[in-house]
Amino acid sequence: MLGILLMNAVYFGLGSAPYFNLSAGPSQTPLDWAVGILGEVFVDQKFMGLFSLLFGAGMILFIDRASGKGRRAVLLNLWRNVLLLLIGSLHFLLWDGDVLMVYAVSSLFLVALRKLPNWALVSLGVVVFASSVACVLLAQNIANTTDASLAGLWTPGERSDDEIVGLPFLFGFFLRALGLILVGAGLYRAGFMNGGLPARTYRLTAVVGLAVGLPLAAAGVVITAMNDYSREIAFIGQIPNTLGTIPASLAYMSLIILWNNREVSWLKERLRAVGRMALTNYLSQTVLGLLVLTVLLGDADFLNRSVVLGFVFAVWALQIWWSQAWLSRFLFGPAEWIWRVATYRSGQPIRRLRDSRSVG
Repeated sequence: MLGILLMNAVYFGLGSAPYFNLSAGPSQTPLDWAVGILGEVFVDQKFMGLFSLLFGAGMILFIDRASGKGRRAVLLNLWRNVLLLLIGSLHFLLWDGDVLMVYAVSSLFLVALRKLPNWALVSLGVVVFASSVACVLLAQNIANTTDASLAGLWTPGERSDDEIVGLPFLFGFFLRALGLILVGAGLYRAGFMNGGLPARTYRLTAVVGLAVGLPLAAAGVVITAMNDYSREIAFIGQIPNTLGTIPASLAYMSLIILWNNREVSWLKERLRAVGRMALTNYLSQTVLGLLVLTVLLGDADFLNRSVVLGFVFAVWALQIWWSQAWLSRFLFGPAEWIWRVATYRSGQPIRRLRDSRSVG
């Protein structure tokens, strides 16, 4: 949840083109370039990959729990994701980088495929994810053979009404999310996501995933820079990073699982609280980002990647504090509670009893 803000904040403060193209933003100092390059290698696509894997796991967990309580689990889950689509649509009106709508639509595919064997879900997810490369190649071919505008996608400026390039590029984003959701569902049912496998399995996954994923991401940065961030490399330059997303995301998840299986600590409790309020924190990141980076600082000459990173650290501190403070008094985050009430179409408890306040 916190890692996603590292990339989204660039979008809030500098615009959509600098999100994809390091040279499109005000990278004024070596520090700005370092922030941008490290973001491309260690952050871009990886934390969204984690988010997508967890969404797939969470959906299967919801269905299994609802079934165990004798509810009509599939219908309840579909209704829950209709509500998520509505939330995402409202969020999209505020900011066009919303991912909730993509997850809501992807849930239909997971419901239809949920009874596949674990290995089949994971394999199909990898294939779907890999097929996004074809969309990137199509977008690059269109860019190279037409004079379609790349404003907002690769060069600064407002996106063109002509979506001839944007549509295949955005569809590729959908396929990446859907593929990761299927992988996450399969891995959850295989026991990987709940930390139940031997520690050596997670250590091996972390080592191999980092050894494969991060060099691929770095290769994408180098290839794009060597081609001077030209139009001819705009989309295909991101392919190495895309191919490294699954191994890197699984490596990050393995490291988190290994850490989570250790003794409880002050920091761990607070980070768990951030995760339990993921929807609230995701939406509030957008509100804070737009208010501070777009409205208040949008025209400031000093706004660059380093300033954006400072904003991210401030929001991290705020969300780590308020998530624990809120959940010590309430059972759910405010957005989670509203979603829960609408899902079950009945009142739901929210206040903790005085003697049971904990982050747990």
